[in-house]
Amino acid sequence: KKALKRAGLSIEDMGVVELNEAFAAQSLPCAKDLGLLDVMDEKVNLNGGAIALGHPLGCSGSRISTTLINLMEAKDAKYGLA
Repeated sequence: KKALKRAGLSIEDMGVVELNEAFAAQSLPCAKDLGLLDVMDEKVNLNGGAIALGHPLGCSGSRISTTLINLMEAKDAKYGLA
Protein backbone atom coordinates (compact mmCIF):
# COMPACT_ATOMS: atom_id res chain seq x y z
CA LYS A 1 0.00 0.00 0.00
CA LYS A 2 2.86 2.38 0.82
CA ALA A 3 4.59 1.73 -2.51
CA LEU A 4 1.37 2.34 -4.44
CA LYS A 5 0.74 5.54 -2.49
CA ARG A 6 4.27 6.80 -3.15
CA ALA A 7 3.84 6.06 -6.86
CA GLY A 8 0.51 7.88 -6.93
CA LEU A 9 -1.26 4.69 -7.99
CA SER A 10 -3.98 2.49 -6.56
CA ILE A 11 -4.60 -1.24 -6.66
CA GLU A 12 -7.28 -0.56 -9.29
CA ASP A 13 -4.53 0.73 -11.62
CA MET A 14 -2.81 -2.65 -11.58
CA GLY A 15 -3.55 -4.83 -14.59
CA VAL A 16 -1.91 -7.90 -13.07
CA VAL A 17 -0.90 -8.86 -9.52
CA GLU A 18 1.53 -11.63 -8.54
CA LEU A 19 1.36 -12.63 -4.89
CA ASN A 20 4.18 -14.76 -3.51
CA GLU A 21 1.89 -17.28 -1.88
CA ALA A 22 4.37 -19.68 -0.36
CA PHE A 23 1.60 -20.78 1.98
CA ALA A 24 -2.04 -21.03 0.87
CA ALA A 25 -3.40 -19.45 4.05
CA GLN A 26 -1.35 -16.33 3.41
CA SER A 27 -2.93 -15.42 0.05
CA LEU A 28 -6.50 -14.71 1.08
CA PRO A 29 -5.74 -12.20 3.86
CA CYS A 30 -3.30 -10.39 1.56
CA ALA A 31 -5.82 -10.29 -1.29
CA LYS A 32 -8.54 -9.14 1.10
CA ASP A 33 -6.35 -6.40 2.57
CA LEU A 34 -5.52 -5.13 -0.92
CA GLY A 35 -9.15 -5.26 -2.04
CA LEU A 36 -8.52 -7.92 -4.68
CA LEU A 37 -11.06 -10.58 -3.74
CA ASP A 38 -13.55 -9.50 -6.42
CA VAL A 39 -10.93 -9.61 -9.20
CA MET A 40 -8.94 -12.70 -8.23
CA ASP A 41 -9.79 -14.55 -11.46
CA GLU A 42 -8.94 -11.58 -13.69
CA LYS A 43 -5.81 -10.16 -12.03
CA VAL A 44 -4.16 -12.33 -9.38
CA ASN A 45 -1.66 -15.15 -10.01
CA LEU A 46 -3.17 -15.92 -13.40
CA ASN A 47 -0.72 -18.74 -14.16
CA GLY A 48 -0.93 -20.14 -10.65
CA GLY A 49 1.09 -19.06 -7.67
CA ALA A 50 4.10 -20.36 -5.81
CA ILE A 51 2.23 -23.46 -4.70
CA ALA A 52 1.43 -24.44 -8.29
CA LEU A 53 4.62 -23.19 -9.97
CA GLY A 54 7.10 -23.63 -7.14
CA HIS A 55 9.29 -21.08 -5.46
CA PRO A 56 12.94 -22.12 -5.67
CA LEU A 57 15.03 -21.24 -2.64
CA GLY A 58 16.43 -17.75 -3.08
CA CYS A 59 14.57 -17.24 -6.34
CA SER A 60 11.04 -16.22 -5.33
CA GLY A 61 11.52 -12.57 -6.28
CA SER A 62 12.88 -13.45 -9.70
CA ARG A 63 10.06 -15.93 -10.27
CA ILE A 64 7.23 -13.55 -9.43
CA SER A 65 8.84 -10.65 -11.33
CA THR A 66 9.36 -12.71 -14.47
CA THR A 67 5.84 -14.13 -14.31
CA LEU A 68 4.46 -10.62 -13.80
CA ILE A 69 6.34 -9.24 -16.82
CA ASN A 70 5.17 -12.10 -19.04
CA LEU A 71 1.54 -11.64 -17.96
CA MET A 72 1.72 -7.87 -18.39
CA GLU A 73 2.94 -8.35 -21.96
CA ALA A 74 0.24 -10.94 -22.69
CA LYS A 75 -2.54 -8.74 -21.26
CA ASP A 76 -1.07 -5.45 -22.53
CA ALA A 77 -1.17 -4.17 -18.93
CA LYS A 78 0.40 -0.81 -18.15
CA TYR A 79 1.00 -1.53 -14.45
CA GLY A 80 1.58 -4.65 -12.41
CA LEU A 81 2.34 -5.48 -8.80
CA ALA A 82 4.53 -8.30 -7.49
